[in-house]
Amino acid sequence: MNIQGMLKQAQALQAKMAEAQEALKEREETGAAAGGKVTVTMNGANEITSVHIDPEVVRPDEADLLEDLIIAACRDARSKVTAMVEAEMKRATGGMNLPPGLF
Repeated sequence: MNIQGMLKQAQALQAKMAEAQEALKEREETGAAAGGKVTVTMNGANEITSVHIDPEVVRPDEADLLEDLIIAACRDARSKVTAMVEAEMKRATGGMNLPPGLF
């Protein structure tokens, strides 16, 4: 077992993962609710970058519905971003199955 070689591989993997994480900050996914009337765009760092609400769904007497639609759109965006991040990390690690949260 070559410890030096393993350390070099680990460092190279760490560098690839860091590079992938930086690239993911520039990529975005959009989640939607109410047939696209409420959309939330989130980047690969799970930061919300924009929210769009069709004026048609803005009714003062239904504020709770609008709140629910925003939450639904955020959840949809997050699930898409999670899938995007997982795919990118698999690519960066050469398909190694690393434990969740490691990246």
